[in-house]
Amino acid sequence: MRSVLAVIDLQNVFADPASPWFTPRFAEVVPPIRRLVSAFGNDVVFTRFVAPSRPEGAWKQYYEQWPFALQPPDTQLYQVINAFQPPSTVDATTFGKWTRMATRVGGAGLVLAGVSTDCCVLSTALAAADAGVSVTVVSDACAGVDDESHTKALDIMRLYGPLVKVATTDEVLG
Repeated sequence: MRSVLAVIDLQNVFADPASPWFTPRFAEVVPPIRRLVSAFGNDVVFTRFVAPSRPEGAWKQYYEQWPFALQPPDTQLYQVINAFQPPSTVDATTFGKWTRMATRVGGAGLVLAGVSTDCCVLSTALAAADAGVSVTVVSDACAGVDDESHTKALDIMRLYGPLVKVATTDEVLG
């Protein structure tokens, strides 16, 4: 079965140590993600978390807590890191990216890498699994807000087996 690699939110806002949303192990996931991107060729989708122009509902409270993030999608903060130059991105103002990228994936399986394991990766994995998509989360190509949260999120996703499985980069590429 064909699979599509989704690289979730590999953006400056999570890579920059000065950012309030810095993901401590971000730099460590770049090499395995590079290997995956090479192996998947044209079957790669990059996503970006971007702020809405006007937050609605509970998102109002969210952006009251994180006002620095209320910036337009073209700001440097929201760009994919320079190590990758995707021709396009799937942008969403939500943690989960499944709804926005479902048409790109079609009937293929979904392989997830990126940040953060305990937020956008988790939200995307569970929504895709609910839609009946076979999901593989690449544990060493994802990073969480901290190691404990990363591990907990992987453990939660394992509970969704066989719809969601957790594997290493070597296992996915083997």
